[in-house]
Amino acid sequence: MEYKYIERHVDKELVSWKNDDEKKPLLLRGARQVGKSSAVRKLAEHFDYFIEINFEFQKELVSLFEQSQNPQEICSKLSVIFNTPIEPNKTLLFLDEIQACIPAISSLRFFYEKYPELHVIAAGSLLEFALHELPSFGVGRIRSIFMYPFSFDEFLNAQGEILLVKEKKEANSDKPLIKPFHDKLINYLKTYLIIGGLPEVVRKYVTSKDFLQCQKILQDLIVTYTDDFAKYKKRFSPSLINKVLVAVAKNVGTKFMYSNVSENTKSHQVKEALELLVMAGLVIPITHSSGNGLPLGADTNDKFRKFIMFDTGIQQMLLGLAIGEIFLHDTFEVINKGFIAETFAGLEFIKYQSCYQRSALYYWQREEKSGNAEVDYLVQRQNKVLPVEIKAGTKGSMQSLYYFMDKKKIETAVRSSNENFAKYENVEIVPLYALSNLYTLK
Repeated sequence: MEYKYIERHVDKELVSWKNDDEKKPLLLRGARQVGKSSAVRKLAEHFDYFIEINFEFQKELVSLFEQSQNPQEICSKLSVIFNTPIEPNKTLLFLDEIQACIPAISSLRFFYEKYPELHVIAAGSLLEFALHELPSFGVGRIRSIFMYPFSFDEFLNAQGEILLVKEKKEANSDKPLIKPFHDKLINYLKTYLIIGGLPEVVRKYVTSKDFLQCQKILQDLIVTYTDDFAKYKKRFSPSLINKVLVAVAKNVGTKFMYSNVSENTKSHQVKEALELLVMAGLVIPITHSSGNGLPLGADTNDKFRKFIMFDTGIQQMLLGLAIGEIFLHDTFEVINKGFIAETFAGLEFIKYQSCYQRSALYYWQREEKSGNAEVDYLVQRQNKVLPVEIKAGTKGSMQSLYYFMDKKKIETAVRSSNENFAKYENVEIVPLYALSNLYTLK
């Protein structure tokens, strides 16, 4: 079957970078298999010539960057090797799996300083580990773009539901969606929560609608991720990484306790494995913020952290979700094992923040010992703190939300659930499938 590229929101950012007269070498960052290489190859259609180097497969090319840091000299040799012209504004040079060639990472600053007219993009899996060892790398000379799995809107667009996305974006509490549209979006959301947003899985679903095949791909990807760690961090066993991944999947929505992983695993081992998973982009932290004002990261407590998986499909696979149960139930109680709705919400918030910086997630909990209160997410909206409560169904108390609003003198809050758009006093009801609207609503 012929490969068909599915458009991504990042495509526009890449074209904008191409047309920028003062462009910098571009570094695509994100977990393995989120679509970095495919997006670059799509961008290459805008160029006359394209050279792609994969340092994991083409190890012999590492020596070129070891021998010289002069970009013109490097390009002269690459042009001969690939029998392809390398010309400013006509050629796109793509350095993939660049973490396997540290000198190539270092060379990016020289492309900026000595050959700025050439379009250069680099990407890699577990790239963060290499960058961590180069703390002063490319400051002010390299532009980063952070990529994630498909957002829900991208998933809908992949289904050809362009008009449905438009209707969803235009809906609000004064103009809720008609029931057929609402029901259709709920069903699409069910599917998305099951398969997730990894491009290979989405592509398989779009072409076949085969959930079992999607699950097989997810299983293969989990093996690939753990193999990556065995390759780059040999002192961490795949079994420990798997244990921590499963523990994160099972404990979304609660403060993460190292003891949840295994009684026989030491806390410092769990902590280190968790930090590696965060660096790899497979696990995303949610940090407690006081919520007193912006920026939300100015007053945080790292001792209070929750974690979510980077993809709902991977999380469902780690939890052993029985797909058959989902289609026998109209509610989300079955599908929401592991607080999958909360994972989905956090991922949507990240995907609609600026792609030019690493996004962060925050939540709030009552710090006094007398009584429990917690707000799932705090996000920034129109230069104000917006508290967001996530509910998997259509009902639920909002006591914590009201408590936070009263304590912090917040005028507006959001509850997100399976309900249609509505408003209860000063709490907006935004459907889970429309959380992206928070970044467009006025």
